[in-house]
Amino acid sequence: MPASTAPPATAEARSAVETSAIKKISIRLVPFVALMFFVNYLDRTAVSFAEPNGMGQDLALTAAQFGFASGIFFLGYIVLEVPSNMALHRFGARRWLARIMVTWGIVSLLFTWVNSSGGLYTLRFLLGVAEAGFFPGAILFLSQWVPSRHRTKILGLFYLAQPLTTVFGAPLAGWLIGHHGLFGLEGWRVMFLFVSIPAILLGVIAWFYLIDRPADAKWLTREERDWLTTELEAENADKTGHESAHAKGDLKTAFTNTRVWILAVVYFGFVYGLYALAFFLPTIINGFQDQYDTTFSVMDKAWITAIPYLPAAVVLFFWTRHATRHGTRTWHVAGPAIVGGVTIPLALYMGSPAATVAVITVTACSIFAALPVFWAVPSRFLTGAAAAAGIALINTAGNVAGFASSYITGWLKDWTGAYYVPLYLVGAFMLLSAALMIWLAARTPNDPQPLSSTTAPAENQR
Repeated sequence: MPASTAPPATAEARSAVETSAIKKISIRLVPFVALMFFVNYLDRTAVSFAEPNGMGQDLALTAAQFGFASGIFFLGYIVLEVPSNMALHRFGARRWLARIMVTWGIVSLLFTWVNSSGGLYTLRFLLGVAEAGFFPGAILFLSQWVPSRHRTKILGLFYLAQPLTTVFGAPLAGWLIGHHGLFGLEGWRVMFLFVSIPAILLGVIAWFYLIDRPADAKWLTREERDWLTTELEAENADKTGHESAHAKGDLKTAFTNTRVWILAVVYFGFVYGLYALAFFLPTIINGFQDQYDTTFSVMDKAWITAIPYLPAAVVLFFWTRHATRHGTRTWHVAGPAIVGGVTIPLALYMGSPAATVAVITVTACSIFAALPVFWAVPSRFLTGAAAAAGIALINTAGNVAGFASSYITGWLKDWTGAYYVPLYLVGAFMLLSAALMIWLAARTPNDPQPLSSTTAPAENQR
């Protein structure tokens, strides 16, 4: 037998350890971090449910003012995003993610008593400051627990929380808004009160539940801990070995790496579309009443808002599963971007609420299918502090998109009187993301881990 070939028993044993370790992480760790993300995204987008259900009228907000209030959150996030992720790298995910959750929960709670547009702007900005670093920190944290061949699957399971936040969060928000008068508060204030408390509670639990690295996980066997530690150290050493002489896995690597900046622009396009839908879909649905001479209750609007996101969660799951089994290809990211770029403006030309929501559902499926696959890319060529900074830098571009899409969509709607021009712009940015992803894959065909394809999971190679 050649020296390079392991005995079958050893190969089988390693396969069993690998399968067991990944399964435990998928069951014990990923759902909790996904729950944190669920609450995070619900608190971030709660303002979109509040605006058409009393807040806009009570605070006398125009579409542009609401867009600015929605988007200023991202300016606060941008200010501290990279420093926050570097702090997570230094102090550990357990402490830093727990701290983030408690502080954002407290700020979110204060929305219950906001009474002016200026106060709304201030709290949205502070919410961004409080949340800064959570999403890239969660991505970095999960990436440090599994080898790259399992990363798309793990990030896909984590990302399910985002569309499911709207699936469950929209009806929950509608139900809470329906409790108008509770504690003497308007319905939208009741909603802010009760969606904020879980963040504080989860932050306290996270302090005791999360573990910074596999080597310290007592719920893994010694063999599983050793296998994970060895695999991750080998990957990091390999990535460091492929770095150039002037880039050794430090902070400078992220800011001087061309691929990081291109991926930042790609991510900008996706997030521009994501938040244009997230913040304005409830308002667009509210406008169906005048456009089609119909009437919806608060719960009707909540359920309609949720419709696109359930199929999006299903598509996300199977899309990332396919990418994991067969190896991530460029079209796993570029294909959905093209579909989303074409369908989002097309939705405006449908002749009924049902047809409009159906086309928007296709757009939502496209955006959510691509995002978790996209996030498996940066960790292929960055490690250590460079990974922390690179992921944060890419997500910063997403936060710029979040502000831009929120404010520009509202401003263009006020200026033109309709959502045609704003959504054409969304489509253009998503098509740009597709073009850049294809160009980047063609530009690096000889890269040690090319963007055009990742290695298929080990279990599929045997």
